[in-house]
Amino acid sequence: MKNYGVLRTKGFFTALILTLICALMGNFLGSQPYLSLIGALVISLILGMVFQVFKRPIETSKEGIGFISNKFLRLGIILLGFKLNLIDLASAGVKTILLAVVVVTGTVSMTYFIARKFGVEKELAILSASGTGICGAAAVMGISPQIKVAESQQARQRENEVLAVAVVAILGTVFTLIEIGIKPLLHLTPTQFGVMTGASLHEIAHAVAAGSSGGPISLDTAIITKLSRVLMLAPAALIIGGWYQKTSPLIAGQEKRHLPIPWFMAGFIIASVIGTFLPIGSATLALLVKAAYLFLGMAMAALGMSVNFRVIFQRGKNVFLAAFISSVILLMFTIVVGKTFF
Repeated sequence: MKNYGVLRTKGFFTALILTLICALMGNFLGSQPYLSLIGALVISLILGMVFQVFKRPIETSKEGIGFISNKFLRLGIILLGFKLNLIDLASAGVKTILLAVVVVTGTVSMTYFIARKFGVEKELAILSASGTGICGAAAVMGISPQIKVAESQQARQRENEVLAVAVVAILGTVFTLIEIGIKPLLHLTPTQFGVMTGASLHEIAHAVAAGSSGGPISLDTAIITKLSRVLMLAPAALIIGGWYQKTSPLIAGQEKRHLPIPWFMAGFIIASVIGTFLPIGSATLALLVKAAYLFLGMAMAALGMSVNFRVIFQRGKNVFLAAFISSVILLMFTIVVGKTFF
């Protein structure tokens, strides 16, 4: 038992070092021109996949990798709350908040419906729908803990997480380039273009990249609109968790169901309140947000280290197509809404 405990400790520290390297590299690469379009979190995930070449360290640190992908994820999402300034969101007006509610509700529902029609399994469909509708990789990882599956299905659920992240990362990048390309054809004001990019694109990095092409007003509007969608992550996690529990069969050995309360999402909201109303300096807030992306990057790297590539390629086509169709409809909707109401 003593040797086993030492092995577990060594395995945890090995996982800690490997994921930290991936996260630091991801943050650095994600800040570089062109690569910023992909984003630090997705780069960390890719690096985690690459690190699978170190088979022995990965094999001996599986428990540590599982711990990091679970606990560090929650810590990162809590700290991400400091990025949300509630006063800025409120000053954006009722229209922006209402648009975020409509976009998140409509896109998540639509993407899930289309994915299920294409034969995508329930868990993968809701994760890809959440990433498409809310805020990309962070939403996938934030919603996933609410999807309670049996122990025998844990490995498949990790595959679902990776596949859903891959879908939103690829489509987000593609649609960022599309929106920048069609900008001259749309004849939108800077505010309207910012609304369109913030309301339609998947990751914060995508909204920033596209919004910045329209100038400072467009960029500010894109960020506020996108953060309004990020704010929907907490209620969405609660609603989706409750819905999944009610519509899924009982897990073996489970006597009764409880409404899954995502307590780390409460931390997310508390962090946003603290960052908005308490006298915390901008440098401190920036440091906390950097820490959030570091912990999230480590969680994404840990997830990448447990990927089964063969299964991912086999199962990806239908969910990718469903998210693509949904993204096209979302883009058209946000163009109309932007021109009509902003």
